[in-house]
Amino acid sequence: QVQFVESGGGLVQPGGSLRLSCAASGIFFSFADMAWYRQAPGKQRELVASITRGRTTDYADSVKGRFTISRDNAKNTVYLQMNSLRPDDTAVYYCNGRTARYAWGQGTLVNVSS
Repeated sequence: QVQFVESGGGLVQPGGSLRLSCAASGIFFSFADMAWYRQAPGKQRELVASITRGRTTDYADSVKGRFTISRDNAKNTVYLQMNSLRPDDTAVYYCNGRTARYAWGQGTLVNVSS
């Protein structure tokens, strides 16, 4: 059974930083292209960042230069370092495969507010 457990969210002031983690199980993680997604209140879920098994990364235009995705295959974990956070980054953040083919985890809430 595939499972994703996201953590690291919280309340942060504009301009602050957070590091999200996602522990994956039930998949051949080292061979999986992974991604972070987010869903803001009243909006559809959107792709934020992705990383291939070869560690090629890609980002949504809205987060380029501020967010960094990385992975640790030994820990079956994908990370999202978020810097220079803005109020419009407020959302529930999820990880999944790059094609979002697996069931979603519970996500982790990021609230950027002063």
